[in-house]
Amino acid sequence: MADLVLGVDASTTAVKVIAFDRSGRPHAQARADYPMATPQPGWFEQDSDDWWRALCSAVKIVADAVGRDRIAAISIGHQRETFVLVDADGKALYPAITWLDERARPQVAALSDKLGREHIRDISGKPPDPTPSLYSLIWLREHRPDTIDQARAVLDVQGVLLHHLTGRLATGTASADPLGIVDVRAGQWAGDLVAATGLTAAQLPDLIAPGASAGKLTNSAADACGLLPGTEIIAAGGDGQMAGLGVGAITPDTAYLSLGTGIVSGMYAQQYTTSDAYRTLTSPTGEGFMMETVLRSGMQLVDWMTRLTSGKGTVSGADLDGLEKAARDIDPGSGGLMLMPYWAGVMNPYWDETARGVVLGASLEHRAPHFFRAALEGIAFEQAVATDAMEASIGRKAKRFIVSGGGAKSELLLQIMAAVLERPLALTPVTEAVAAGAGILAAIGAGWFGSAGDAAAAMVPQPERVIEPDPALVEVYRPNVAVYRDIYHATRDIQARLGQLRGVA
Repeated sequence: MADLVLGVDASTTAVKVIAFDRSGRPHAQARADYPMATPQPGWFEQDSDDWWRALCSAVKIVADAVGRDRIAAISIGHQRETFVLVDADGKALYPAITWLDERARPQVAALSDKLGREHIRDISGKPPDPTPSLYSLIWLREHRPDTIDQARAVLDVQGVLLHHLTGRLATGTASADPLGIVDVRAGQWAGDLVAATGLTAAQLPDLIAPGASAGKLTNSAADACGLLPGTEIIAAGGDGQMAGLGVGAITPDTAYLSLGTGIVSGMYAQQYTTSDAYRTLTSPTGEGFMMETVLRSGMQLVDWMTRLTSGKGTVSGADLDGLEKAARDIDPGSGGLMLMPYWAGVMNPYWDETARGVVLGASLEHRAPHFFRAALEGIAFEQAVATDAMEASIGRKAKRFIVSGGGAKSELLLQIMAAVLERPLALTPVTEAVAAGAGILAAIGAGWFGSAGDAAAAMVPQPERVIEPDPALVEVYRPNVAVYRDIYHATRDIQARLGQLRGVA
C-alpha cells in the first residue's frame, strides 16, 4: 500500500529527500551533495548532471529504507533562478548558471534602459537585478550565441530532473517564474522578455500548475532511482515559495521568515501587485501569489563576524554560542554601534548593486560582543524596513511570523527580531521546510487532499513555542530603527562612488 510521499529539496549544495506520511511525519531521509564551480570572480556554475546523480543517490537510500512500493508520489522543490540550456538529448550545452552568478550586471542595465525597469518588474514580478535568469540568458546570447541557437530547451532545476524522471520537457509554473521570463499574472511565458534572450517559443518547456501531475516515472528512471515505474511525479516550485508552504504560511495574516544564509520573508496574497519593495512570485498553493523580501547577508554575516572577531578561519557552534552569550550582556543598541548588513549588496527595496555594508558609531570602547550584537540588530532592523515597505505596498500587516532556518537557534536574534518587528515569532518544528512543502504537493498529487490548505492543516505541525515582543525592548529599538532607516540614503552617493572605483558601476 502506497502510504508515503517523497518531498525533495534540490538546494544550492545538495539534494535532500524525505519520506512523509499523511500526517507529515518523516519516516526516512537522505542527502547527497554536489559541488559549485567558480571559474571567474562572480561566476557560479554547476554540472546539471550532478543534480540527477544526487537525486538518484538520495532517493535510493530512502526507498530502500521504507520500501519502494510505499511511495505514492514524488515532488521537487529546488534552488531558484539556476538554469541550463540542453540539446535534443537533454545534454547541457553550457554549465548551469546559478542564482549566485553576477556576470550579467551589464545586461541588467541595458535591458532596463531598453524595455523600462517598471515594465520588466510589472510583467515578471521581479525588479531588475542579476538574480533572475533573464539577464544571464542575454549574456549567453551575447557571448555564447551557439548555446542559444542549438538549445532544445531552457530548464530550471526541476525541469532538468523532470526530464530525467519522465522524459517530458516541462517544469512547474512556480519553478519557472523566478527565471524572470514568465508573465506571472497570466501564468505563461512573457513574449517580449523571452524575445530579449533570443529564445523561441519552441525552446520553452511546458508549464504545469503546482500540485498537478508532471508525468509518471519511466522504466529507466525507476531503475536509476530505485522506485517503481509509473510512480507519479508532481510539479512543485522554487525553494522560497516551497518553504512558505512547508511551514504553513499560506494565509493572508501570516508571514514566513527563514533565517538562513540569507534572510527570506514572504506573505501570501490573492491579488497580483508589484513593487520595488518585494518580489512577486507564483504561489505554490496553485492560486494567488507570494510577495517576498530577501536580505542576501543573513546568517552568513553572523558567521563572518564570528570568524573576524575570533581570528579563526572556520568557526564552530561553540564559537557562535560563546560570542552570543557575551553579546547578551551588551545593552540593546550595542553602545551606539550600528551596522547596515549589505555585505552582499541589497535587493529590496533599493536594488542597488553598489551598496555594501556600513558600520557606524564605532569607538575604542567597543569590543567583539558589541559588533556581534550590532550584526544581529542590523539584520533585524533591515527586516523591519523590508517588512514595513512590503506591508505598506500591499495594505496589510501580518499578525505573526512563522520562523525557520538555522538562525532560529539564536535565542538572542529571536528576541531582537520579535521586538524590532513588534510581532510574535512562532517557531516551527519543521527543519526541512522546502522538502516539507514538496511533500505537501506530492500528497495533493497523490489524491490524499483536495487543496493545499487541507494538506497543510494535516501535515504541518503546530509551532513549538512563540516568542512575544518584549515591551521594554520594543521601546529601545523603535528610535534605533528610525536612525537605521536613514543610513542607506545618507551613504548612497558615497557607495556609488566607491562602486565606480571597484568597477561595479
